[in-house]
Amino acid sequence: MGKRHEVIGIKQAIRFEWMQKAANLLLAGLGTKTIRQELHEFLAERKGNGCEGERSEQTRTFVVNNLMKIWVSPDPELLPFRDASLAFLREHPSMALAVHWGMISAVYPFWVNVARQTGRLLALQDQVTQAQIINRLKEQYGDRQTVSRYARFVIRSFVVWGVLKDSEAKGCYEKTAPVNIADINLAILMFESALLATPEAKGALGLLLNNPAFFPFQLPVMTGDLISQRSDRIDVVRYGLDDELLKLKGNQVRDGT
Repeated sequence: MGKRHEVIGIKQAIRFEWMQKAANLLLAGLGTKTIRQELHEFLAERKGNGCEGERSEQTRTFVVNNLMKIWVSPDPELLPFRDASLAFLREHPSMALAVHWGMISAVYPFWVNVARQTGRLLALQDQVTQAQIINRLKEQYGDRQTVSRYARFVIRSFVVWGVLKDSEAKGCYEKTAPVNIADINLAILMFESALLATPEAKGALGLLLNNPAFFPFQLPVMTGDLISQRSDRIDVVRYGLDDELLKLKGNQVRDGT
């Protein structure tokens, strides 16, 4: 398991418009140092709830570091995916929610794990509580205080992104209407993000199509053949009678094959 899959990383709620700002600065062709400075200035008078107001330098630095890590300076192994995501965002700005979801998922797999537990619970019930999500995460990460704290930041991010909504009861949430993903190339990018968030860098196509971590989205049904035709970063391996395994190319050493 690589370091990226071990760290939790998200130390503040990440607002959707902040992700947009980071991506737009990158699309504008600005350099790394300039983007960092612009983000600091942008966030200097914005609180975590999106309202104007002074914000401590430490919390601002946390958020800027997250945004830089997600879009501007991701790990080298994520650069091809980042570049493809950025190119798609440039051509299809209306699908920004799914693109940002994929990018933050690849960089911070903890986001995916919180989403997966949320999606599993929502498949069983109409509402989900913060406590239910955190209890499931503790089974995976252990009963650490940081897990509870950082999970709350991710859950709050889901709410401000509009994929969950607060219910009348405090700490209880409802699912919003899913975003329909009709573009096959975008769906493949989302599959790639899920593979990047998995230490083994592989997964069964059927499970990916029904991945609870994609609970905010309605993905199109597609075949492995179509994916292999459209993506030069994903291998499709057939096993059994009609099962297909998606596997990131260039991960032979990491997954032991």
